[in-house]
Amino acid sequence: MYQVLEDVVPYLPQNKPTYLMGVGTPENILEAVDRGVDFFDCVLPSRNGRHAHVYTSAGKLNLMNAKHKTDDSPIDPKCDCPACRRYSRAYIHHLFKAKEMLAMRLCVLHNLHFYNTMMEEIRLALDEDRFPEYKKQKLEDFKISGK
Repeated sequence: MYQVLEDVVPYLPQNKPTYLMGVGTPENILEAVDRGVDFFDCVLPSRNGRHAHVYTSAGKLNLMNAKHKTDDSPIDPKCDCPACRRYSRAYIHHLFKAKEMLAMRLCVLHNLHFYNTMMEEIRLALDEDRFPEYKKQKLEDFKISGK
């Protein structure tokens, strides 16, 4: 995908936005922006949220994992979405185990907030001419949680 973007985007009209459909991991978005893509459309944040997968400043979490059963921290301590302000990982884990719809709603809400915030940060980094540094830091932060 990245090679195709590198090969195609330079030939697209510069005065029109470049759209990439169906691409949605934070890493993919950062790489695509770096290659000239302006906007995206993907179901990943909502689909993953419905399955207890949430995106955080330190990478992706699966709130169904047993380690979250007693974790009183928010989904992402750096996030100010309503789910993170009001509910713990343990509570959301419990909701999923109890098959309560609220679990899915909270995770989708969080993921959409995460993506909107990341896109705001990307726009600001581009405006301030510091996107390469922003991208590098964001990718490093995501890798930390993958260990």
